[in-house]
Amino acid sequence: MIKRRVAVIGAGMTLFRRRMLETGRELSYEASRMALEAAGMSMKDVESVVIGTAPDAFDGVHMKGEYLIEGAGGVGRANTRVYVGGGTGVFTPVGGWWHVASGLFDTCLVVGEEKMSPLRPHPQSAFWSIFDHTTERPLGVTLLWIFALEMRRYMHAHNVTEEDIALVAVKNKMNALDHPCAQIASKITVDDVMNSEKIVWPVKRYDVSPPSDGAAAAVLVSEDVARKFTKDPVWIDGVGWNVDTQYWTNRELCYPAYVERAARMAYKMAKIEDPRRQLDFAEVYDPFDYKELHHMEGLLLAKKGEAPRLTREGVTQRNGEFPVNPSGGLLGVGNPIAAAGMMKVCEVFWQLRGEAGRRQVRGKRAERGLAQAWGDLLQCGTVITMKG
Repeated sequence: MIKRRVAVIGAGMTLFRRRMLETGRELSYEASRMALEAAGMSMKDVESVVIGTAPDAFDGVHMKGEYLIEGAGGVGRANTRVYVGGGTGVFTPVGGWWHVASGLFDTCLVVGEEKMSPLRPHPQSAFWSIFDHTTERPLGVTLLWIFALEMRRYMHAHNVTEEDIALVAVKNKMNALDHPCAQIASKITVDDVMNSEKIVWPVKRYDVSPPSDGAAAAVLVSEDVARKFTKDPVWIDGVGWNVDTQYWTNRELCYPAYVERAARMAYKMAKIEDPRRQLDFAEVYDPFDYKELHHMEGLLLAKKGEAPRLTREGVTQRNGEFPVNPSGGLLGVGNPIAAAGMMKVCEVFWQLRGEAGRRQVRGKRAERGLAQAWGDLLQCGTVITMKG
């Protein structure tokens, strides 16, 4: 039975950019250094390390976890690599939470890293092997191809327009103007999204987050250690994860049931019965603009088909009733896959500490937030809830 509380006491992240000159090890080192400095700690205080990184194929390094150990501080310490596709970034601190909550370690450095740019002709190539070799690969399927199917199904099921979905991209790219690490922050309009290059209908260029390189890290500690290093710890009070079948064609694509299962697991642990009222904001995984809406509903932050209306009415704006992705999300800050989900955990930490700067949610004191990620073949959900 879990008896120990786990706190986050420091976080750090690098720039998110395309074709960063730094190696994955160097990016991991920079994010780790910043997180430890923020916590008032050094590597000698770290007992364990959890590394999250997505397919080795991105930068052609076999056994990527072992490759990153030196940069992430894992040499001579217990270290673990986790990987659940795009869900990895939030699953990484879940792994760190296990380490500390179990009593096995008092401190754990969690690091999410990704270097997507080396893979040619496009990072999507890394995922070719996830498709069924008999029923799917002969079709020439890509991730964008199936995401377009999912987006279209969501639109059809709830009578959602492309313009409704474009509002998410407009909001998040605008929010990212206040983020010092953002890759593609910009002030755009719905018309800009609608007129951007069509990739696979209805997906257009501005509907999609960019491939990125970057890293983010956080320091997780037991309650006793937290009290020694800070007067303002942020507690992880709920964690959840779920993996559905890989046969995505057998599921109803208009609703992410795997996200709901992960969320309910986290909410049960955190004693959250009404997430819309008991949470103050959420960092929702948004590699595509429609996925923010999709995931809001899976997280029970909106009823099925309701998220577009809430967005249209301004509820999800940074100064709205329930801010969603006040950081700018993946659409604005960038999408180095494992680092992107880890970034969202860092953003929740900074919000709850009142350290988010111009990204700070307005109009109320943020006391509780959520970070969520999604991955694999439309099948994995990972969720963390945190409170100040």
